[in-house]
Amino acid sequence: MFSHPVAISPARLTPIAVAARLALAGALTAASAAALAQTGSAPETTLQEVKVVGKPEASYAVKSSTSATKTDTLLRDTPQAITVITKELMRDQNMQSMADVIRYVPGIVTAQGEGNRDTAVFRGNSSTGDFYVDGIRDDVQYYRDFYNIDSVEALKGSNAMIFGRGGSGGVINRVTRQPEWTPVREAALTLGSWNNRRATVDVGQAVNASVAFRINGMVENSDSYRDHVNVRRKGFNPTLAIRAGANTSVVLGFEHFEDERTADRGIPAYNGVPYETALGTFFGNDQPSRATASMNVFSALVEHDFGGGLTLRNRSRFADYDKFYQNVFASAVIRDGVNVDLGAYNNATGRKNLFNQTDLNYTLEAGGYKHKLLGGVELGRQETDNLRNTGFDNNNKSVFSAPLSNPVYPGLITFRPGATDANNHSVSTVASAYVQDQLELSPRWQVVAGVRLDRFSVDFRNNRDGSTIAVTDTPVAPRAGLVYKPAEAMSLYASYSIAYVPRAGDQLSSLTASNKAFDPEKFKNLELGFKWDVLPNLAATAAVYKLDRSNVAVTTSATTTELVDGQVSKGVELGLAGNITPAWNVMGGYAYQDAKITRDLSATVKAGTVLAQVPTHSLSLWNRYEFSPAWAAALGVVYRDSIYASTSNAVTLPAFTRFDGALFYTISKRYKVQANVENLFDKKYYASANSDSNITPGSPRALRVTLNAKF
Repeated sequence: MFSHPVAISPARLTPIAVAARLALAGALTAASAAALAQTGSAPETTLQEVKVVGKPEASYAVKSSTSATKTDTLLRDTPQAITVITKELMRDQNMQSMADVIRYVPGIVTAQGEGNRDTAVFRGNSSTGDFYVDGIRDDVQYYRDFYNIDSVEALKGSNAMIFGRGGSGGVINRVTRQPEWTPVREAALTLGSWNNRRATVDVGQAVNASVAFRINGMVENSDSYRDHVNVRRKGFNPTLAIRAGANTSVVLGFEHFEDERTADRGIPAYNGVPYETALGTFFGNDQPSRATASMNVFSALVEHDFGGGLTLRNRSRFADYDKFYQNVFASAVIRDGVNVDLGAYNNATGRKNLFNQTDLNYTLEAGGYKHKLLGGVELGRQETDNLRNTGFDNNNKSVFSAPLSNPVYPGLITFRPGATDANNHSVSTVASAYVQDQLELSPRWQVVAGVRLDRFSVDFRNNRDGSTIAVTDTPVAPRAGLVYKPAEAMSLYASYSIAYVPRAGDQLSSLTASNKAFDPEKFKNLELGFKWDVLPNLAATAAVYKLDRSNVAVTTSATTTELVDGQVSKGVELGLAGNITPAWNVMGGYAYQDAKITRDLSATVKAGTVLAQVPTHSLSLWNRYEFSPAWAAALGVVYRDSIYASTSNAVTLPAFTRFDGALFYTISKRYKVQANVENLFDKKYYASANSDSNITPGSPRALRVTLNAKF
């Protein structure tokens, strides 16, 4: 609900209140404001009128972002397809997973991730490493939470110029909540189907005119519609903001996060479709199938305004991850309709990431044109230990079976190194430099051009035999975009960008002696787009793209491997977000995707193969309508075309349409309650897959009731 501008008369305020308001408005330095508050007397001067302007309590519209260009740029002036999931949408839909977020992002699909990690398919390219927090890499395989997140940004296309290696088909960046000088006192409790139990808290305030803090916390203990599957997680994230002078700010943060859950790899296929069984049927054995992840993160942000359009930003992040998962699962499709083959293994990963980014922004007019210049350096170090063990039954077999009538293996399984199991240690270092110019040629024409040079080195040691591999790549990632604005609220753009994925892969574990000499895989994105702020708070977008993957290593004979063009993705993406009326919020998107292999990559992956997890058509639309200050309701629809579970193209997940709903009631200024119903009409469908034998059934109808409190 909108509120009108309010004029505040200084004569009606106490000296402390005056000091606080002036500090917030930037009218006093932190030291002057503190002195004024302590003296108890206000100076006998006439103060400027301060206007406090309200904004919509719930809005799905976002005007600008810094992630795509590292400068504060309007989304309609950014030559790239971007979808932003706001905190309001996350709250209204009660989003609890990355899959919930991706559902409303055209061009991105969720894969199963073997029941232990987030996996996104960006324009046909599957990735577990293209995840970021405040623009810094967060690439360990785990399930991310949103208890401390202000928004989630999905940037489609090749993004190496800004984000570095990877970013082949897109990236997902989470923007964290920051300390404010206005009090924050919020908490939420969610209870729902299958013992969904979750609580969050968000508390922050100013300590004085120079220091403010914020603390976000979360705890969850939930079961599932899947038999014997549960999740327990908790997170704690305090942050501290410091005004270190008139033009300098510092934000320090720490996060501890833990996630423990059943590693659930779903059901196998039979005769080319998911096996017909009860939704909860667990294949394998749930008891040893556990996935745990814990991390401790320290972050620091320093910003300084030199004046004259010159600003400096330095961001550091140290993250210590500990990830382990163990699973007993269906290892092949069902062949005889009687038994199912099972397999087992575990995997432990320890990783320490240290990244530092320094960005210098300079806004100036030169040669009759306005420039936003960016120059930056990123330094990073990643130390990774990886250990894998294979599971064997009592007969010392790594492949065993169970009857379909009861596909839970009852025997003892022992885990020990198999013939090819990984046991390695690697140290990766990165040193990057990048420059960019956002050039305003005229009120109608803008250009964005930049280039990034990476020096990415990997020292890899195989602990099994003591062998070592050392590789250094120096890819150059350019980006260019042209924006034409036929009207102030409308833009047309064309863009070109390149990204690289080194041979070590997005998890730094795929480097081998046979591929070390090959250049990184290359991804070239060509895109045309249209963006229009139809209304002040309603944005419509459209993009047409072609994404080519090359430098794919293909074995052509017993002794020869060569690099070839490997695949092409073409598509159309449409988006709509914001307020149609002050009472009606919408968020939706449509994607058409055609993603195929262009050359024979192996004996089974031939030219013409359709890429896994890529629907030809997908659609989502969420509507929230406020009937009165007290009551609101929402209705959402999600459609996904049929997809192949893998590049075998032998197993198809059928198309589905799912409806979701929500009801909101404002009890008072302090309390609100909402009820979210997922899969309103109890549609049976299959949500995601990892392979032909690992398919996750979608949830039946599920209810979540949340009490939101401000105190």
